[in-house]
Amino acid sequence: MTSTSSDFRPFNRLLLTGAAGGLGKVLRERLRPYANILRLSDIANMAPAEGPHEEIVPCDLADKQAVHQLVEGVDAIIHFGGVSVERPFEEIVGPNICGVFHIYEAARRHGVKRVVFASSNHVIGFYKQNEGIDAHALRRPDSYYGLSKSYGEDMASFYFDRYGIETVSIRIGSSFPEPANRRMMSTWLSFDDLTHLIERCLYADNVGHTVVYGMSNNRDVWWDNSHAAHLGFKPKDSSEIFRAKIEAQPQPAEDDPNRIYQGGAFVASGPFGD
Repeated sequence: MTSTSSDFRPFNRLLLTGAAGGLGKVLRERLRPYANILRLSDIANMAPAEGPHEEIVPCDLADKQAVHQLVEGVDAIIHFGGVSVERPFEEIVGPNICGVFHIYEAARRHGVKRVVFASSNHVIGFYKQNEGIDAHALRRPDSYYGLSKSYGEDMASFYFDRYGIETVSIRIGSSFPEPANRRMMSTWLSFDDLTHLIERCLYADNVGHTVVYGMSNNRDVWWDNSHAAHLGFKPKDSSEIFRAKIEAQPQPAEDDPNRIYQGGAFVASGPFGD
């Protein structure tokens, strides 16, 4: 695990939304050094609090009043809650559209000045894999899910310009124990590098609204993080150790979205309900 510098003092209370999700469970363990109390929230069931350093607060992000109560008393928010896959738009609106608004409104009302927002590579998923882009590239969402994350980035920008709430939006690539296919060789983000990135998002000075691509130090990448250099994010892991295993897989067909687009299969999900 990436450890904090001795210069870093833990926050009194950090809020982690989406704590029952895949990455939420990982971060529940890894965020302990950064807070005296870690407040954990999700709509799904979570394991009980393991001691006085944890608070379990179930919350539906679509419930404005519940979110306002959730945010009271926290020093910073790590917002990983919401639908994390492509779904019909009606299923995404509540947690991902209304939910991110509720989080920022609650942050404004309770004086929270730092948010770490789990955005996604699906904000730019319609770029092709032979294109290199940076954080200033025009967004090209590949899905309703990607649209919701693009909206979240706009919300973060607005709340910084209007109210001075700073956010780092992490366009997470593919954060799993190991990459599952050739596309993920470029997008993979190890759990150690994710932890280090969140540390930098919490402690870096004057981030305003910064967009950073969440990827490890992989050999072949499509994303340029030069506009986020001030964060001091220096990933150490690489997908190269998995190359032989991945290249033993059959090549995808030439028209397979996983071979063409940065967002992979998300560009072809849906439409729903036809």
